[in-house]
Amino acid sequence: MNNLVIFAHPNQKSFGKGIVDAVVKASEKKGANVRVRDLYEIGFDPLLKPLDFTDFQSGKIPEDIAVEQEHIKWADVITFIYPVWWTSFPAMLKGYVDRVFSYGFAYEYVDGVPNGLLKIKKGLLFCTTGTPSEIYAGNGMHNSMKQTTDEGIFNFSGIKEVKHTFFGAVPTATDEAREAYLKEVTKIVEETL
Repeated sequence: MNNLVIFAHPNQKSFGKGIVDAVVKASEKKGANVRVRDLYEIGFDPLLKPLDFTDFQSGKIPEDIAVEQEHIKWADVITFIYPVWWTSFPAMLKGYVDRVFSYGFAYEYVDGVPNGLLKIKKGLLFCTTGTPSEIYAGNGMHNSMKQTTDEGIFNFSGIKEVKHTFFGAVPTATDEAREAYLKEVTKIVEETL
């Protein structure tokens, strides 16, 4: 089993990086191969450019996109780890999806109907928030974010088995709460692989 981790946080000391480390450790414990694509560390360019469209239409894939698509092809599990900012994921990750999950790679249309091309893969999403989980669960925001990512990106691309977990109030959480969060990450990864 191959687990591709896509990490989008500019702070290497963030709790999100702790989640990455827990995912790597749990994956390796299960005997899985794991690759981490830290989008800030690799300097991924999230801007979808006019030239990208020209290249796609001519059948050419820009080199940086082709590299990321090869990682996705390799993966059996795609794991997104990111902070929630303004009830969404960081622009860096949105740009990654915009450029890498492109038409003809992640999806196509057949007789006007969308067809996901990343079938048989699994998806994991681990998100940290500053807002307590009770607030986002209570006002429906968790469901809205899941609809956008789980349905709008993963399911649309053919990935049907998706597990999305939120860790709330991270900046003010106790060490015990953070440790419990990491144990939950480990459990989810071990159950998925």
